[in-house]
Amino acid sequence: MSDTFTVTTKTSWLTRLKNSVIGALLGLLLIVVMVVLLFWNEGRAVQTARSLAEGAGIVVDVPAAPVDAANEGRLVHVSGDVATPHRPADETFGISAEGVRLERRAEMFQWKESSETRTQDKLGGGQESTTTYSYSKAWDDSPVDSSRFKQPAGHENPPMEIVAKDFQVPEAGLGAFQLSPRVVSMIPAGKELAVSPDQTAAIDAAYSGNKRVTVSEGRIYLGFNSTAPAVGDYRISYRLAPLGPVSIVARQAATGFDDYQTEAGDALLMVATGTVPAEKMFKDAETANMVVTWLLRVVGLVFLCVGFSLTMLPLQAVAMVLPPVGRLIGAGTGLVGTVLGIVVGAGTIALAWFWYRPLLALGIIAAGLAIALLLGRIGGRRARMAASPAAA
Repeated sequence: MSDTFTVTTKTSWLTRLKNSVIGALLGLLLIVVMVVLLFWNEGRAVQTARSLAEGAGIVVDVPAAPVDAANEGRLVHVSGDVATPHRPADETFGISAEGVRLERRAEMFQWKESSETRTQDKLGGGQESTTTYSYSKAWDDSPVDSSRFKQPAGHENPPMEIVAKDFQVPEAGLGAFQLSPRVVSMIPAGKELAVSPDQTAAIDAAYSGNKRVTVSEGRIYLGFNSTAPAVGDYRISYRLAPLGPVSIVARQAATGFDDYQTEAGDALLMVATGTVPAEKMFKDAETANMVVTWLLRVVGLVFLCVGFSLTMLPLQAVAMVLPPVGRLIGAGTGLVGTVLGIVVGAGTIALAWFWYRPLLALGIIAAGLAIALLLGRIGGRRARMAASPAAA
């Protein structure tokens, strides 16, 4: 059976016009959502920055042992080695290790569908679309529903029965402090746990399925041949959150840790691997806040441009009665949509600055006006100096 499948569809001008109106309504909704997102993002960024600044100014370094009751309710910074009497284990495959959390990653070899569409505008506003669906096999950590394929016959995927899962110890400590399951879950799993071929027999004994078990490249392989996988085969790997030094910034709650509610609005609870000073933990959090802020700004601006372009689809659809004219108008509306998206997005961010940071916003405007005035005076002086010899 061919691994490609082609479908040709024809769309009338009235249908295109109706679809463009629906697209325009979706564009309006997208604009509203993105404006709200951009405005909210500036407030979130300010609140997080102020909360981190507040926390950095009051955090107290305390030893991991003994627990000092005088620090109850205060924002503390503690570093020490994590310890636990338990071992995280994946009973399905008999894998365990010394650490606080074992993370199983599972991939299944399965069919995947991709498509490529070519459209041709017709005189009178109609359109003919030719879509080619291609099918290939690949590893994926999420189940692919082959029943949704355009041509499911011959490309059926079995249900994904083995999925990713975390296995965490029920209790752990940091010196004299006890770590809650939530705090333990925040310890990064930065270590790859390689499975040894020597473990094959034990894995096979623990595994209750009917697939052949082998170990290849540090991973468990379920299937007949790891070098020539078949649809439905699995490969399973692990990451480990190991024992060792950990640093925590949180509210001291008896002999444990909890969120510290700042006056600025955010609740602080930070966990880092290694012996990390409080100052660095706060700086890393500030950097992360800046990255998230700019990422959301870019996402908001891009989708604003998309939204404005969508609102002008009906104009392009009407002009598609004459395809060359429609394409020309489409290019123009795309450009206008981009400009409007940037202007409205930048305006929203500026308005949010006035709302959340009025003094800083006014200061920036004043500085900008002062620089512009200074440059204007310098330019005027140079112009007069240049004109003086000519007048002489």
